[in-house]
This record gives sequence, structure tokens and C-alpha cells, in this order.
Amino acid sequence: MATTQDLRGFRALARRDGDFRRVLRLYGPPPERRRPPGFGTLLRILVAQQISTAAADGIWRRLEIGITPLNPERVLAFDIQGLRGFGLSLGKARYAQAIAQALLDGTLDLEAVATADDEAAIALLTEVKGIGRWSAELYLLIALARPDVWPAADLALMTAAQRLKALPLRPDTKAMTAMAEAWRPWRAHAARLLWHYYRHEAARPDQPG
Repeated sequence: MATTQDLRGFRALARRDGDFRRVLRLYGPPPERRRPPGFGTLLRILVAQQISTAAADGIWRRLEIGITPLNPERVLAFDIQGLRGFGLSLGKARYAQAIAQALLDGTLDLEAVATADDEAAIALLTEVKGIGRWSAELYLLIALARPDVWPAADLALMTAAQRLKALPLRPDTKAMTAMAEAWRPWRAHAARLLWHYYRHEAARPDQPG
């Protein structure tokens, strides 16, 4: 169920953008994307990088079954090949260990991330190998519920924006950043509306490219 702040953001976007108003009319408010702050959410974001949702869900299920509890200590108890056995690529297995080690040795302080402003929080997260800007933005959006985070490099958002706005070409990161200026201070809510639209409509194979 959408929170009061969520509804406020969605309604603000609907008032200023007719396409968002249409998404809300057709599909209702997007589901809450919130996940608890911490290692598990960072790891799940890492798993989801550059693969389909179905593939990411499959790998995540294997990790949850095979590593109990799914925490930094237990991840570091596995070597790289052991982690690859759950379906992680070589790079992701190494990054999972890097994130786990950073949390254990204090290189990454998630309490400091939670209290920093958006750009400072992204800077703290991206100091860790394996956490790029997209992953950091996703963490702020889904774990910390920051209302104005905008993951401009997200491919699903690009595809959804192209379809929803009837653009001749899929916008790149620069174009996505410029487009979203009109949606401040609710850019995270705009992202959620675009993902919502993507799941319902933009990913359909019968839609024009």
C-alpha cells in the first residue's frame, strides 16, 4: 500500500505531467518498493545488475537458501567459486565479498550513509568496489526512501520514458537527467511511476520500438 508521502508525490507529478496522470488512472499507484537498509538490500541490488528480473530472482532464491543467515560474515565464509555456485558471475562474486568486507571493517558505514544528504550518501557508497552510482541510487531509493533520487542510467526507465513520451529514440542518461528536472523534488516517485508503467505496458513485445 502506498504511504501518505508516496501519494503526495504521485499526485504532485500527476498535476504537472499528463502522462503520469494517465499511468495513475490506468494502473493505480505503484507498489511500495521499500526494502530494509543493510547488507541484504545492497547484495540484492548487486545481484540484479544487468540481468533480467527473473534471472535475478532465481539467483537470490539460491542465495537465501544456501547462505543462512545471509549476512557479511556468512558470505565471506564462501570462496569465490562457492559464491559462483549460486549463479553469481565472477565479478559479482568478488564484489559481494568486497561489500561484505567493507561493512565488517567499517570502510562502509551505513548509518553514516543514512544520515548524509543524497550526493554525499552516493559518494560514501561508491567508494566500495562493486557499488556504482546506479546501485547507490537504487539503495537510496528503495532502502532509505529518498524522494528525489533519480537513477538516470536505468535501462527500464529509459525504455519506459521513450514509450510513455512517444519519443523517436530511447533517451540516454544525459537526456533522462534533463527530462527529470521538471519532476523535482519527486524524481524517485517519477522513477517508480515509470517502472510501474514499464511492468504493465512498455515491456510488451507488441509495443513499437
